[in-house]
Amino acid sequence: MTSDVSRGKAKRHSLATTFTQRKAFSRMPQIRQLFDADWPKTWEMIEPVFRAGDTFPYPSDITMDDAFDIWVSDPAKSFLAVDGAGSVVGTYYLKANQPGQGSHVCTCGYIVSPAARGVGVASAMCQHSQREAIAEGYRAMQYNLVVATNTNALRLWQKLGFDIAGTLPDAFDHPQLGYVDAHVMYKQLV
Repeated sequence: MTSDVSRGKAKRHSLATTFTQRKAFSRMPQIRQLFDADWPKTWEMIEPVFRAGDTFPYPSDITMDDAFDIWVSDPAKSFLAVDGAGSVVGTYYLKANQPGQGSHVCTCGYIVSPAARGVGVASAMCQHSQREAIAEGYRAMQYNLVVATNTNALRLWQKLGFDIAGTLPDAFDHPQLGYVDAHVMYKQLV
């Protein structure tokens, strides 16, 4: 049985850890363009996310080269979030959601390092992506497949002004939960 004193110490330790994490990220990361030379470190961060298969639709056995094509080669722009120590803490891509008559709407994909989650990195990247999108001439941003079980992302995107434009029933094959809903989210930028 755990005493009140030991629970209190654990709680204080937990709060201290949270404070330490927040202090480490008190200055938002530098967000810059991702270059080919950055890919190995970026892959180290995103590979576990793709392997988990619970937030992105890419095959869980995707190769490093195929992931590069999706994340770096195909998009119009890819970005990297780096903390004060030079560690990769996040990445995102920005590209037209559709060609031709739909090319004024962009889409993005974001990944945050597990060590940097919950301290504002995703929010900083999303805000950065919106500024970049406007600078590139996009009029709106659309996320095509936000998995309904990814509740942290859903809350953040809504907090940053995105609306659920539609729900796609059973659109995502979750590795643990089976078929789950996914949302299309949309925000007018200009």
